[in-house]
Amino acid sequence: MKLIRTNGRGAQAAAETLTALERRGGAALDAVMPAVKRIVGDVRRRGDRALLRYAQELDGLSGPDALRVTPEEMAAAWKTLDPALREALRTAAAQIRGFAKRQMPKSQKSRIGSATSVRGLKTGQLVRPLGSVGCYVPSGRHPLPSTLLMTAIPAQVAGVERIVAVSPKLAPETLAAAHLLGIKEFYRLGGAHAVAALAYGTATLPRVEKIVGPGNLYVTAAKRLVAFDCAIDMLAGPTEIVVTSERGRAEDIAADLVAQAEHDPEALAIFVTTREDLARAVIAETKMRSRENPVAREALWRNGVVIIAASVAEARAITNRLAAEHLTVDAASDLEWVENAGSVFVGRWSAQPMGDYISGPNHTLPTGGMARVRGGLSVNDFVKLITVQEYTAEGVRTLGPKAALLAEAEGLIGHAEAIRTRLGKRSVR
Repeated sequence: MKLIRTNGRGAQAAAETLTALERRGGAALDAVMPAVKRIVGDVRRRGDRALLRYAQELDGLSGPDALRVTPEEMAAAWKTLDPALREALRTAAAQIRGFAKRQMPKSQKSRIGSATSVRGLKTGQLVRPLGSVGCYVPSGRHPLPSTLLMTAIPAQVAGVERIVAVSPKLAPETLAAAHLLGIKEFYRLGGAHAVAALAYGTATLPRVEKIVGPGNLYVTAAKRLVAFDCAIDMLAGPTEIVVTSERGRAEDIAADLVAQAEHDPEALAIFVTTREDLARAVIAETKMRSRENPVAREALWRNGVVIIAASVAEARAITNRLAAEHLTVDAASDLEWVENAGSVFVGRWSAQPMGDYISGPNHTLPTGGMARVRGGLSVNDFVKLITVQEYTAEGVRTLGPKAALLAEAEGLIGHAEAIRTRLGKRSVR
């Protein structure tokens, strides 16, 4: 891991490193975009003919019947799963479902006559689920049944009627999770062609209204490409961890850094502190712990940074600038200064992998600095908030004249006329 200091002779190098970290993001997508454009365009134009060709070439499948997973296959995978793992999946599903239910927004209307409302006006919102979503479940270095739980369960809580799962190289654990959730549509597909099929539809796989879930560069580039035609959740890049601590244990901090780094050689792992002794202890501990973990070792060598800040205030400011996917802080009081993070883990007992699997909050989180503007996937990604307003004659008499003046100030006489008609008046021209 690289060690940098924000003051003294290392200040300039630290400033340059921080600027580069802030600007991380989707630049890597440009390298694969030409190939992705070709694949997505081909599937959009030629439907199943293209989809089946790419499925054969890239997923090792042949024929439309091979694409769709049967309920019997999912049930068999569940039956053969170790009982302890079945119970772990049940527990994780219950935790995720419970958290999503607490997040679910409610339809409501304000009451006339309340202190903050106008008499004769009701305003509120209707909450309606999306009609269909596609859940992309990666299956590269490791099977990720947890991602199916994290994407499909909030959709179920929201009331989405059609939930489609796609995943390449299906693992028994992922099939078992699908059975547990009652997933009815599951396809052996991955990569840009899977995203294209979800976005535009084919005879075998009808289109969906939104695509959620992380993936590799090709998947992310395809999601960016189809985003004007099919809604997406976010463009997720390699995983990120920031730990900001003054009194943490080097063993705990290093363990979390290594845990997130083992996802991807491009993963970002950063420790921020004012204490040089703790910084050096963390570096030594990560080196030891990643010795037998080649992916984590490569990620820490490439993108591992330990930052020694000049003050606690500066450490906090740096943390917010980084806007990390995962953030660990020392205590609940630190939440007051946290402005940008996908998900926050508080204290030494809150190991970040607990959030990856079983805490309840979603592990599909913003990367590349996008935690500046959004949080992780939630039940809110699967609903529409439809605003409602209802006037009585009294309400129009109260607000109508002012609204008509605003309309005329914008030169929209028809708008003003539609209001004044209710008031029994004509617009002045």
